Amino acid sequence: MSGRQIDRRVLADVVLAAVVGALGMGVAAFDDGTDALDLTLIALASASLALHRAAPRAVLAAATLLGTAYVVHAHPGPLSALPVLGAVHTAARVGHRGLAGAASTVFLAGYVATGPGTQEVAERAGLLAGWFLCAVVTGLADRNWQAYLRQTEQRAQEAERTREEAALRRAGEERLRIARELHDSLTHSISIVKLQAGVAVHLARKRGEEVPPALLAIQEASGEAMRELRSALQVLRADEPSGTPALLVERARAAGLAVDLTVTGDERPLSPAVDRAAYRIVQEALTNAARHAGPAKITVRIDYGGGGDGELTIDVDDDGAADPARQPVPGTGLTGMRERVTALGGTLRAAPRAEGGFAVRARLPMGETV
Repeated sequence: MSGRQIDRRVLADVVLAAVVGALGMGVAAFDDGTDALDLTLIALASASLALHRAAPRAVLAAATLLGTAYVVHAHPGPLSALPVLGAVHTAARVGHRGLAGAASTVFLAGYVATGPGTQEVAERAGLLAGWFLCAVVTGLADRNWQAYLRQTEQRAQEAERTREEAALRRAGEERLRIARELHDSLTHSISIVKLQAGVAVHLARKRGEEVPPALLAIQEASGEAMRELRSALQVLRADEPSGTPALLVERARAAGLAVDLTVTGDERPLSPAVDRAAYRIVQEALTNAARHAGPAKITVRIDYGGGGDGELTIDVDDDGAADPARQPVPGTGLTGMRERVTALGGTLRAAPRAEGGFAVRARLPMGETV
């Protein structure tokens, strides 16, 4: 949130407190029995609303105590409840329903206990009870609406991210398919041409004959074509991740995440497919932890077959807010991660931990080749 947005909110809260205070004092000024203590109580109760975002429970307690003291001392009309109504609405909006209900009960009890007459007290108390019920209900409705907006925004961001990832993955798969086709067809054909031209040149020289310039041109052109084709295949296969899991961890730390990396076993070069899968698994696990775990500690462990099993083991754990009783709904990220691992003959487990948080465990055979 920018400083300008914060300043606007602070200004809006101060204006709200000033308006409530002005209404309360304006109504109290028409009561003959209003004294300095009453005006002070109204002013303090109204002023507390300026802090309702930062400390909603403290504001609720202050407004309730000051408002109750005012009605006990001055016996005012229903509009005296405005500061308490504002505090009750704010408390309900941030989830303190019980406290909001208790504050409403305390204020209504104080109002009823000091009322001037039975019928008038009952009518006013009923009116106030309806006001307080509305304050609680509107606070809860606002809370649910804000939660819905946040969820909608997160879903939109997730959909955009998964669309981009799916498009990139399809493009990469298509490039690899084209590279395989070129390798299987053109490379073989050009190799045969180059081989036949080389044999023809060798035989001509062995017999002491002059090598035809066209044959030499074919030999040279086929060699150049092979070099150009290899370069094109490298470009088409440029689906490899640019970096390592260690670099991903450093980027996550720079973004503010608490991440620890542990590497065990005999670290060695991996085949391109396994190396790419390991990079994507760590990348997706860190992305999910950043999005869903909250301010959690993340641990990344990579084991290069330390137990002699010839497998690469990747563990990414966090101690975030994941509930062990609720299994995650697999999104595109987890599905893609599982597809990569399965294609290499490995196994993947991604689920909440029993002690809280989320764990991703992948086992990949290191001997897998492209």
